[in-house]
Amino acid sequence: MQNFSIPRIFSKNYLVVQRHMSVLATRLVYAEYGEPVDVVKKFEEKLPSPGNDEVTVKILAAPINPADINTIQGKYPVKPPFPAIGGNECVAEIIGLGENVKDFSVGDRVIPFRTGLGTWCSHANYPTDALLKVPRDLAIPEACTLTVNPPTAYRMLKDFVSLKPGDTVLQNAANSAVGQAVFQLCKKWGYKSVGIVRNRPEIDDLRSFLTNLGADFVLTEEEVRTTVLFKSGEVKRPKLAFNAVGGKSALEMLRHVADCGAVVTYGGMSREPVTAPTGHLIFKDISFKGFWLTRWTREHLNSPQREEMFRDLIAFIQAGEFQGPKAKIVPVRDYKDALANALAFQGFIGQKFILDFTQN
Repeated sequence: MQNFSIPRIFSKNYLVVQRHMSVLATRLVYAEYGEPVDVVKKFEEKLPSPGNDEVTVKILAAPINPADINTIQGKYPVKPPFPAIGGNECVAEIIGLGENVKDFSVGDRVIPFRTGLGTWCSHANYPTDALLKVPRDLAIPEACTLTVNPPTAYRMLKDFVSLKPGDTVLQNAANSAVGQAVFQLCKKWGYKSVGIVRNRPEIDDLRSFLTNLGADFVLTEEEVRTTVLFKSGEVKRPKLAFNAVGGKSALEMLRHVADCGAVVTYGGMSREPVTAPTGHLIFKDISFKGFWLTRWTREHLNSPQREEMFRDLIAFIQAGEFQGPKAKIVPVRDYKDALANALAFQGFIGQKFILDFTQN
């Protein structure tokens, strides 16, 4: 079988591939569940030629997401077979084509179009139906984080309540990557957005950062208990609320939701259950929903809604109306530090760590 590698780079960063040369792939692999810093190991292995319907890609960058950490810990519903390559998101460049590939070219930039590919590697062979071509002018942080957090925010805003310009959306964990995406989409679509965050010494700086993204108001968890923001009529009571924390945070948020509104839970950082006063169910008719992007993707893999969503998100980025989460890019040689910091991070915002696979 023929192998591929990258001998040189021409103008516009297009990669020229020669045959009969091997690609040595660096992979971050785990063969058992446990803490990522303990069980994830770096290996190098020669990559075979792509299959007939595959392309060979050089992965430029791949983020570390909370779901990636939970998968390695064995705490996530997805259980890949061992040994498994970590990661679900990336941005990559095609450097080789299988015999039957017609719709992709060497030099195309792509992102995963489905989960479970294993993206923490420098090179890989992926089937073409698992990839989405993206414009080359998308910045690396936006491109490599396009398939998880922005779609989560997009679908939760689209699929649960029919919102009109001027309606209010309330969310906790508002400084998370999803929270940042929610604020930007609300601004784009004309919704009012109110976020709840934990108090911290630099709270004024955090408020400024989130309002610059599009938030109308940012409250601490203490402030949301006593705020008259909604009661006074300054802002409409929210028809839609997003919960990523659970416990007391979800309960305090629930008190402000409008009659017949919806609370959508997509995370549980406190590891405490969501509880609801009986009166909110009977007299306010508030509904409780859950959202898991992986399930939605499986059910809408090649749907018009999914294609429209990615077209919209890419267009928003290109128009300067949407940006990726704050991120720190680290070379893959420092992957253990990145994994440890991704687990322990308690800082200013929901900073992502992105592995740079062009720096081994």
